[in-house]
Amino acid sequence: MLKRLNSVRYVFIRSHFYGVFLTLLILLSVLLGFYVLKEPEWLTSQAIFFFIGLFIVVSGLVSIYVGFQSSGTIKEKLDGMTTMIRSLAQGNYNAKIYMNSDDEFGHMGEELNELAGKLQNQVKSLQRMADEKSEFAKTAHKAATIEERQRLARDLHDAVSQQLFALTMMAQATERLFDKDPDRAKTQLEEITSMALQAQTEMRALLLHLRPVHLSGEPLHEGIQTLIHELEEKCQMDFSVDLDDTVHLSDGTEEHLFRIVQEALSNILRHAEATAVQLSLTSISDQVFLHISDNGKGFHVNQDKKTSYGLKTMQERTDEIGGTLTLRSKPGEGTYIDIRIPNQEADVDE
Repeated sequence: MLKRLNSVRYVFIRSHFYGVFLTLLILLSVLLGFYVLKEPEWLTSQAIFFFIGLFIVVSGLVSIYVGFQSSGTIKEKLDGMTTMIRSLAQGNYNAKIYMNSDDEFGHMGEELNELAGKLQNQVKSLQRMADEKSEFAKTAHKAATIEERQRLARDLHDAVSQQLFALTMMAQATERLFDKDPDRAKTQLEEITSMALQAQTEMRALLLHLRPVHLSGEPLHEGIQTLIHELEEKCQMDFSVDLDDTVHLSDGTEEHLFRIVQEALSNILRHAEATAVQLSLTSISDQVFLHISDNGKGFHVNQDKKTSYGLKTMQERTDEIGGTLTLRSKPGEGTYIDIRIPNQEADVDE
């Protein structure tokens, strides 16, 4: 309610009331001064207060009406600029605002349209740079492969190798306990099963990173579908997939989105403990939307986003192609990732 009273309409109405108040003080001073100095018979105190009361009522109603009427045009222009700014914030750089006026609002509208054009050109430049970077990445693929192998070797040693070593030690200890303490041996077998499943999940997540960095000429939706089929065969997880095969992006943008999907699925396998995953790729006008969600254990976004290498990588890749990434998650409520990418290929087709 208080925010509404601070809107443009009420600011105009208040300014009219200020004018009425000042006018009322002047009239009251003049009438009282005339009454004291001249004391005419027709000018009585009752007449003064009657006139003042009538003036307040009439001028108040006029102020409300004039305030609403005079602020209507300005409010419409401000609402238009607010909508324009919101569209730019959401990545819709093709939005335009038209104001048939030669005042300050008209100039502001022209500036906003010019800003939208500059942002659109910057997005095109970012995507062009992403394409160039993709070509450069292909030429440096051998060196990157060596580095990736070294990283995977470290991950295997730090995670899976240690877990397998612990499994071996626990299995040997359990074997010795079978005759002495069967109940304790059964408990340790359950722990061994749990650790084996965790090691298996870690291994699948690492193998996911061993896939080719590039789509090898495949369209984006086919590459994602192939990746999902592989995971469905290996993981006890339900996948709900909706991919729009009419989405056409530049090669560099598709490769970035493919790597984002890989990174997101790897994080789900390693950390989420989820049983169901939803993934959709859709195109609306000149915008492409990628949605990935799971029903896992979730996490505190403000705390873990700063320290997660995978989330940082997804954010960096989204920024490189001029997109926006929205991440929502709470402990016990799963994780939701929404990515919006301006599709400059759609402008070229048109």
